[in-house]
Amino acid sequence: MIRVLVAGLGNMGQSHALAYHKNPDFQIVGLVNRTPRPLAPGLEAYPFFDDYAQALAETKPDLVCVATYSDSHADYAVAAMEAGADVFVEKPLATTVADAQRVVDAAARLGRKLVVGYILRHHPSWQRLIAEARALGGPYVFRLNLNQQSSGPTWEVHKALMETTPPIVDCGVHYVDVMLQITDADPVEVRGMGLRLADDIAPDMYNYGHFQVLFADGSLGWYEAGWGPMMSDTAFFVKDVVSPRGAVSIRMPDSARSDDIDTHTRTSTLRVHRVGQGHEDLSMADEPGHQELCDREQAFMARAIANDLDLTRHMQDAVRSLAICLAADESVRTGQIVKL
Repeated sequence: MIRVLVAGLGNMGQSHALAYHKNPDFQIVGLVNRTPRPLAPGLEAYPFFDDYAQALAETKPDLVCVATYSDSHADYAVAAMEAGADVFVEKPLATTVADAQRVVDAAARLGRKLVVGYILRHHPSWQRLIAEARALGGPYVFRLNLNQQSSGPTWEVHKALMETTPPIVDCGVHYVDVMLQITDADPVEVRGMGLRLADDIAPDMYNYGHFQVLFADGSLGWYEAGWGPMMSDTAFFVKDVVSPRGAVSIRMPDSARSDDIDTHTRTSTLRVHRVGQGHEDLSMADEPGHQELCDREQAFMARAIANDLDLTRHMQDAVRSLAICLAADESVRTGQIVKL
């Protein structure tokens, strides 16, 4: 049984904790959060800590789940590995490329398993989209966005996230990771633009942005993300992969809501278009919801530990996807094209 410590009890941290709670491969030995907060049913009985270092020393876990804000990911992950634990860390892996590489290097040096929370990697519909796109062959055009018309508590969460991370980085790493799984090519250049559309965020932060990334095989990607009550909920969820031989697209129902967390992973229908052959619609009606995807992520974590899975490509893509999104943020802030 894998003894696990969960650090960070926001939405994702509690979802992962529930996955551990239900999975007999795991035993939760502690929950960490800087302040007490309401817990999901089933989690109330576990030991609670408000200090991460203390929890790590007292519980001596086999695995640490790092689901805190992004600026603590690298330090928490390295500390866990140096204490003898494997690590599951929520995306993004870090807030700088150097810190992300520091975590990956620590995993290699210490022989620890490191899995980054790219939830779409465990989603059967997104796995199918990637397989269908690869079958078409490149070069590719990636058209991906996730705009969220957030208000009330959701907007408060977004504002808290923006204290450290802009939307194009926080959400962008997921979709750049999808691009990397499809093209296999190295990124070579990033161009970004952004705009501050709210007075209640920091003067140097922007809540809307988009970027273009060019790859060595000629593929190009576009990603757009915006958060806030002013955002449009029209065309908020565009997911297209285009090649010379056709396209693969996610088609959402009109009832989809931009601030619904399940909408961010739900696909509804996958349309595969082949030049000269028309299109085929693949129903994804029975796909997993958000909690089930978290369950699958942690089941993968257990397999990675038990079967000594080679996670080299996974870790490389985590660094590369972050590097692209941080280059986009640099381009937004400097107005310059960034070479990779």
